[in-house]
Amino acid sequence: MNKAELVSDVARRTGLTKKDVDHVITTTLAVLGEAFERGERVELRGFGVFDVKKRGPRKARNPQTQESIQIPSRWVLSFRPSKSIKERL
Repeated sequence: MNKAELVSDVARRTGLTKKDVDHVITTTLAVLGEAFERGERVELRGFGVFDVKKRGPRKARNPQTQESIQIPSRWVLSFRPSKSIKERL
């Protein structure tokens, strides 16, 4: 499902216009993105938890040259689904 399909589905279920739903979804995604940039944990009860975690540096190998390279540490976004979502899968 992409954003356009999500907007259409939510608009159909709620009776709101696609324009209004698109604005709400776009704003929600912007707010979530800002929270992630600040390193905040976002918990959506009944859906799951988004967490910003630091992945440590690690060694990797170029498969073409077999040269060993160092990958620096970086921040990654992780998602842990709620129990109810896990049960539905």
